[in-house]
Amino acid sequence: MRPTFAEIDLSAIRANVSALADVIAPSDLCAVVKADAYGHGDVPVAVAALESGASSLAVALVAEGIRLREAGIEAPILLLSEPDVSSIGDLASWALTPTVYSVGFASSLAGAGVPTAHVKIDTGMHRVGAAPRLLHDILSALAGAGVAIEGVWTHFSVADEDPEFTRHQIELFDAAVEGLDVPTVHLANTAAACVFPESRRDMCRIGLGIYGLHPNMETRDVVDLIPAMRVVSHVSHIQHLEAGSRPSYGRRRPLSVDSTVATVPIGYADGFARGLSTYGCVLIGGHRYPLAGTITMDQSVVDVGDADIGIGDEVVLLGRQGTEEISAGEWAEELETITYEVVTGIGPRVPRRYRD
Repeated sequence: MRPTFAEIDLSAIRANVSALADVIAPSDLCAVVKADAYGHGDVPVAVAALESGASSLAVALVAEGIRLREAGIEAPILLLSEPDVSSIGDLASWALTPTVYSVGFASSLAGAGVPTAHVKIDTGMHRVGAAPRLLHDILSALAGAGVAIEGVWTHFSVADEDPEFTRHQIELFDAAVEGLDVPTVHLANTAAACVFPESRRDMCRIGLGIYGLHPNMETRDVVDLIPAMRVVSHVSHIQHLEAGSRPSYGRRRPLSVDSTVATVPIGYADGFARGLSTYGCVLIGGHRYPLAGTITMDQSVVDVGDADIGIGDEVVLLGRQGTEEISAGEWAEELETITYEVVTGIGPRVPRRYRD
């Protein structure tokens, strides 16, 4: 086994869920655990979230919902998109609640044994969802199929960056559902739940915040969150190289002085993105050290200068070591992406280890 793993702090998950539940109360908290709980491990995170204040779970795929049921989780599980009609039998078998946004899919639920559904309205995300003018057609189709309407919802596209458009989406949604009596109305994601109290309604779908990541600076003023993931490896090889040596593929840059270069057994196939090669750092012994060359598929090289570094020393690529921290936000900024992609990108050959 490579000495490389992702350490997931379930006590951080619990603390984040509890803190967010307090912020949005009396709204219910639906924990979004799709994509293997954003790379953190769906079953352990789901259990921790439910024990800490979440009332339900949300996933993207039928298979994700089945994994949770196979683990013995009995809480309500909402599918966030319409599944393929071939999966309708699984909805009933595994007690998964579908999201519906087309008349065709609503009608296909007839006789399938699916008791309830949520209807999604497209208020400007323009990815999936029913146009507001089609809402009553879908409701009629569900009624004809014998499916009760448990919830109606929408999805914000820029709650973390555009207040004006987010308020516009809220207004469109409210106009579409005016006079409609359903048990659960939900609009808010993590950003909206923190920054737009008027969007909280009966339930909030909280994803990013559960994992201790903030969608923007404004949410930091509302709730304290603890990052739950550390990506850890260990020094596997040491070389003492002369100034001018150019480690790794491409020989991109020379060492400016005689230096020690440490090899670490993690690479871009594990989610340590190649784009970090130029300015990326790691933590060893609580200190930052720059990469010495291009990140390769399975290994990376670090310029540790004249530091007393040895084989087996812990290397933190993402997370805290001592008083220093390399955050998912730092990676995201350097890679010109978002923190969601950073944590979900930590690959399956990096085992998850849990502490609580």
